[in-house]
Amino acid sequence: MQISLSGRTALITGGSKGLGYAMGQKFAQAGAEIALAARTEAEVLAAAETIGFRSDQRVVGYVCDVAESDSIESLYRAVIEDFGKVDILVNNAGFAKAGAFESITDAEWQYDFDLKLMAAVRLSRLALPSMKERRWGRIINMLNTLAKTPAKGSAPTSVTRAAGMALTKVLAGEGAAFNVLVNALNIGRIESDQIIRAHQASGSNVSLAEFITAAGQSLPMGRLGYADECASLACLLCSDAGGYISGTAINVDGNLSPAL
Repeated sequence: MQISLSGRTALITGGSKGLGYAMGQKFAQAGAEIALAARTEAEVLAAAETIGFRSDQRVVGYVCDVAESDSIESLYRAVIEDFGKVDILVNNAGFAKAGAFESITDAEWQYDFDLKLMAAVRLSRLALPSMKERRWGRIINMLNTLAKTPAKGSAPTSVTRAAGMALTKVLAGEGAAFNVLVNALNIGRIESDQIIRAHQASGSNVSLAEFITAAGQSLPMGRLGYADECASLACLLCSDAGGYISGTAINVDGNLSPAL
């Protein structure tokens, strides 16, 4: 099956590495122009240059802290000025933050909601009107399996991600009549920059490859997932080939979650 995003423009937050980078690369290979956003200028510019070179598509990197509303508004204005439209929005920025409930401060709660939920709210609110006007749009909210099956010690991430799943369903309902499709991907354990940071923090003497292999052995499929596997599904959902899929929260976790 040929997946094409030709003529589309995709805005991807958290786009300098990991899943965001993989999606940017996959979307560009499918013919889309890409706006990558991330906090670190050197990283996002390097990512944009590499993806553009490999795909021969226009790819531009933008510095943005999506936890800040002013930064989001500046990002969106810049992308519209450079590309003229946003057809595809991937709300991907964020990292796992978890701890014992009584240890989490108000400031930590607020930051997690700003970074994950409110960033998606603010960017979707900016992108949705023009998507509805053109009667074509795709929004992907990147969540994790804790959104469906929160465990003790998993706040604030599990709570924020559960709210993101509810947001996905609300947006899907409001966009459906306008061919604006909204879905969520609930991510499990994936080979990404987070596993690299975990390896570095562990102080282990084993190689990164051995660390990754060991990290996946207890999972149902005996391995971690690959970022490219997630990117392939996101590419399908953002194409016309996925044109009747909306309002779903799909587990991309190799059967890790006990919930459908």
